[in-house]
Amino acid sequence: LIGGAMAYTFLAAQGRTVGASHIESELVDLCLTLLRRAEEIGVELLLPLDHVCGRTFAPDTERLVTGGADIPAGWIGLDIGPRTIEQFAAAIRAAQTRIWNGPMGVFEWDAFAAGTRAIGEAAATSGALSIVGGGDSAAAAERFELAERFSHVSTGGGASLEFLEGKQLPGLSALADR
Repeated sequence: LIGGAMAYTFLAAQGRTVGASHIESELVDLCLTLLRRAEEIGVELLLPLDHVCGRTFAPDTERLVTGGADIPAGWIGLDIGPRTIEQFAAAIRAAQTRIWNGPMGVFEWDAFAAGTRAIGEAAATSGALSIVGGGDSAAAAERFELAERFSHVSTGGGASLEFLEGKQLPGLSALADR
């Protein structure tokens, strides 16, 4: 599941319009390669079906919920939309292991917090192994009073991802050497 700011670069790689949302132009080709590779090996990679957008990057900006994956010119994607929440939450509920790394939107602003809250709740619900990896995700889990419902909460997002990749982490290497 790819949401939040990262999703706009993936959507742009698919030829979708992303309005005034920030994309990392230098990563569009990589995103396209990853999308193709996922399809080749049968990995279902979910991207937003709709968005909650703002006219400007401000908590009290005019809001728009898109009817689809494209974002109109002049609008900024600031959260995932209701159809995406439904799809992502269903996928999360079906998973036996849940690793949450990154918010779905600007969760610090109430008008754009629904996606992150819903994804956090879906990940924290049930007896499945559930891990939060990252400072922003950990902050969201705390804000929405979900942290205690996760199996583990890590504030080291980059380190968490590197650990899952199988990379050596200096702190763990030092412990192993002891």
